[in-house]
Amino acid sequence: MTTITIALSDDQLQKLQQVATLFQVTPEELVRVSVEELLSRPEEEFRKALEYVLQKNTELYQRLA
Repeated sequence: MTTITIALSDDQLQKLQQVATLFQVTPEELVRVSVEELLSRPEEEFRKALEYVLQKNTELYQRLA
């Protein structure tokens, strides 16, 4: 098994911790499961999901602005 280190902003870390708490897991476990999910999806399905999330976030940010 390999360990990797990533840099997160304070805001990103706070959001990660909030989501992990919501699901009652550690932030590390949440990230590991998320990466597993990403790697197990067929590429086209992931691309569509990613585009959907980015579009929804854009709409949300525009409404909040």
